[in-house]
Amino acid sequence: MAKEIERKFLFDPQKLPPLPDPLVIKQGYIPAENATVRIRTMNDNAFLTLKGKATGITRSEFEYPVPYEDALKMLDELCAKPLIEKRRYRVEYRGHMWDVDIFEGENEGLFLAEVELQSEDEAVELPPWVTKEVTGDRRYYNANLRVHPFARFREP
Repeated sequence: MAKEIERKFLFDPQKLPPLPDPLVIKQGYIPAENATVRIRTMNDNAFLTLKGKATGITRSEFEYPVPYEDALKMLDELCAKPLIEKRRYRVEYRGHMWDVDIFEGENEGLFLAEVELQSEDEAVELPPWVTKEVTGDRRYYNANLRVHPFARFREP
C-alpha cells in the first residue's frame, strides 16, 4: 500500500534561493466521504489521487496518470469550486527535496512548503526560509483551503 509521510511549513518567500521553472498546478476535489479525491493538472500532465485519513503524519495515497483533456473536464464538471491554483518549485536542501508552493487565486499570499519523508521519525534539517511548522493544522490541507481560503484565517 502506498503511504504519504510529509511535514508542512510556512515560509518566507524573500529568503528563498533562486528558483527553477515552476510547475503550474490547478487542482480540484470531488466530494467523497471516506477519502480525499483530487484531480490535478501540472503543466501538461494530469493525475487522479486518492488519499485516506491521516494517522499522525502518515496516510494512504494512490496516484494515477489520466489523460490531460479528461482531467480538464473533471476539474470543470466534477470538482467543487473554487479550484486550488499554485506554482510549485522543487528545491533540494540538505538531502531532502522540498515542494515549495506559492498559491494564487483564492489563496494568494499563502506560501507553503512540504517535505516527504521515508518514516515519521526521519530527521530533516529545516531550510533557513522555513518560518513555522503547520503539519497538524488542518487549515493548510489543500482540500480545506478550497472551502476556507487562506484570506479567512491569515495570521498577523
